[in-house]
Amino acid sequence: MPTFADLLAAMPFSCTVTGDDNTAISSPVEENSGLIERGGVFVARRGLSSDGHAYIRHAIERGAAAVVGEDDLTDLPVPYARVENAAEALGYLAAAYHDFPSRKLIVVGVTGTDGKTTTCTLIHSILQVASGGRAGLISTISAETGDASLDTGFHVTTPGAPQIQALLARMSANGLQYAVIEMTSHGLAQGRLNGIAVDVAVFTNITHEHLDYHGSFEAYRAAKARLLDLVFIPGHRGGKIITPFTNRGAVLNADDPNVEYLIERCEAKNLRYKCYGVQERYYTLREGDLKATDIQHGAQWLEFNTMPLGKGPSYAYIRTALAGSFNISNILAACTAAWKMQLNYAAVQQGVENVRAISGRMERIDEGQDYLALVDFAHTPNALKNALEAARQMTGENGRVFAVFGSAGLRDREKRKLMAETSIQLADCTILTAEDPRTESLDDILETMAQAAREAGGIEGETFIRVRDRGEAMYRACQMARTGDVVIACGKGHEQSMAFGTTEYAWDDRNALRAAIRGAPLKTLPTAGE
Repeated sequence: MPTFADLLAAMPFSCTVTGDDNTAISSPVEENSGLIERGGVFVARRGLSSDGHAYIRHAIERGAAAVVGEDDLTDLPVPYARVENAAEALGYLAAAYHDFPSRKLIVVGVTGTDGKTTTCTLIHSILQVASGGRAGLISTISAETGDASLDTGFHVTTPGAPQIQALLARMSANGLQYAVIEMTSHGLAQGRLNGIAVDVAVFTNITHEHLDYHGSFEAYRAAKARLLDLVFIPGHRGGKIITPFTNRGAVLNADDPNVEYLIERCEAKNLRYKCYGVQERYYTLREGDLKATDIQHGAQWLEFNTMPLGKGPSYAYIRTALAGSFNISNILAACTAAWKMQLNYAAVQQGVENVRAISGRMERIDEGQDYLALVDFAHTPNALKNALEAARQMTGENGRVFAVFGSAGLRDREKRKLMAETSIQLADCTILTAEDPRTESLDDILETMAQAAREAGGIEGETFIRVRDRGEAMYRACQMARTGDVVIACGKGHEQSMAFGTTEYAWDDRNALRAAIRGAPLKTLPTAGE
């Protein structure tokens, strides 16, 4: 059983302790006072809407054996450690309580603006084939722990540090060999991923997103690059590495404009890296990097060869049911990670082919209609561009693309204009609608988008319309669609709720699109005008 001092020793920064730090810790570290168990450690961190220091007494009443916080407190009846940043400390403490589970696994961390979930799913599938089912996964959609498949919630991206470490500990206890973790900019910036020992850091791309939180693109990019800080180097952060994997480093996208920035960060840390790409827009691939060649888009399958430059096999043939040119990049990222982990190409080929669909990612909705209906998670300008270009490739002769989407309230405002402009350029008909308006005015959000659409050459009532209710918007698109057309609802994907005001209402775009196809629109709750 660890002591409070054992947990504090895992932090890479100092603290001031009041009380007996030799106190035994018998229950997990927690940031929610309502979840504290007797013998656990409560970490009082400051959040955006509340301050954990206000709940210290409640945590102690529930049996907390020790507390970590930022305030100068000397009158607590339990040991107290004062740190400069409690959020940064949380991950290290949770990892130490669970005996550093990530060090007992080969961990692949995946970040980027778009494609994270798809890339994680592909890598997990490849690892499942290569290891005989001994691979775990923590993604936006679910967590696979070896003994269960767990839902990760409504709008959850990266779970909290205690939950992540508990999931990794469960994977280790179940005898898994690998873990694939989706890592968001928020999770990285807030320290939720601290204490994780990453072996392979995979970057999809870095484009415009979450500037409402990070403040600038440079800060957002720096948050993504924190993934490189998690790559475990033996002897770093104390402790002994347990896994035999030695080929640690990064996997970078040569078609991403930020690849040189990431290469500089890798070289400054003396981390080895491999790149992948299709067009080599921003970096010329070198020996050992991976390139896609001989690309063929079919009605049901996408096929191409992966060509490692220099030494190694001449190519590996890839066949996938995933649609769109952007998925070539996601698959290349997964293949390069596998190449870096020295997995055989048979496992790579089978693992990729096994992924037939990903929840809420270019997901086909079939109710027997004579046009194609899709649901996609695209909620950034770049992701919307990729989704609409893919939809265009899937139309029949003289087919049209109908795009249904909105832009979230209390989030990055600049992308509202960019997404509207993108859709005017790439879709035949754009339908602007509700998408988690939260406490903002839905009408104001839609007017901002409509203005951008007009400035991009759109004509309201002809090339774009506004339909406030999301279910009604899908219905209107389906009513206009004919043979060979594509209706694509973007922005929500797999999510199971829609936020109006401060309430999350049950909502699933897939169910809504099915209802729209049948001719009975599923109304958004509450009424969009409320």
